[in-house]
Amino acid sequence: MSGLKTFFLLMVLTGMLLLVGALIGGTGGVIVALVFSLLMNFAAYWWSDKLALAMAGAKEVSAEQDPELHRIIEDQARLAQIPKPRVCTVQSDSPNAFATGRDPKHAAVAVTSGIRRLLTRDELSGVIAHELGHIGNRDTLIMTVAAAIAGAITWIAFMARWSMMFGGGSGRDNRQSPYAGIIALLVIGIVMPLAAMLVRLAISRTREYQADATGARTSGQPWALADALEKLEKGTARHPMKVNEGVSHLFIVNPLKGGVAGLFSTHPPIQERVRRLRNLYSFHS
Repeated sequence: MSGLKTFFLLMVLTGMLLLVGALIGGTGGVIVALVFSLLMNFAAYWWSDKLALAMAGAKEVSAEQDPELHRIIEDQARLAQIPKPRVCTVQSDSPNAFATGRDPKHAAVAVTSGIRRLLTRDELSGVIAHELGHIGNRDTLIMTVAAAIAGAITWIAFMARWSMMFGGGSGRDNRQSPYAGIIALLVIGIVMPLAAMLVRLAISRTREYQADATGARTSGQPWALADALEKLEKGTARHPMKVNEGVSHLFIVNPLKGGVAGLFSTHPPIQERVRRLRNLYSFHS
């Protein structure tokens, strides 16, 4: 069900991009929007993992430097039946973790020093299983594509807004309706970027639920992940992470202080995630 919802939302996002292109320049605008989106997705596909690790301040560590973390990730990767990803750490008191990479063969998992001090081994294993669930489900690629399309809509809308303001219209004959240019400006410049952001955030929340379910299934310990999420919510409230907002959606819990809720949140409510995991445990026990 989560996969179908994600596919539907991606199609909505793509349709919005094409609509923006059509409103600006008709068929030619659609072609320009498609080409621009493809270029952004190509760049995001190849370089998003390096950019995410750099923005989070993550450093790769060897098995000799951190054998315990490597063992946990290796065990969970074997259970998930995916290649062991690169192992990275972030020096931060804020307890958190994230995964990135375009596919399971080119992936990395990063954990903060704060999460190592807060969680038990089983709880950390549950968190790692969640992150490997993102990798196995190719969520990092899905979210990169969604962010690239939403970014393309926002950029095109920004350029169109300035073009209309200084060019006197949308490029079409607006003599039949004096308000057509204003309506087009509102739709392209304000409504579409906002709608694109909401769709992208909805995709992010859907993939978090899916990674919870996948991690709980592969690790066989949904209760451990549920306990970890409760601890992480309290821990990040005490120690919010200083990280670029552009990568906040990658983390298992929102790393930013005072994260917004509802439609404008990158993550589902922790209480709902925990409830689903505990129901999953009750179902299997």
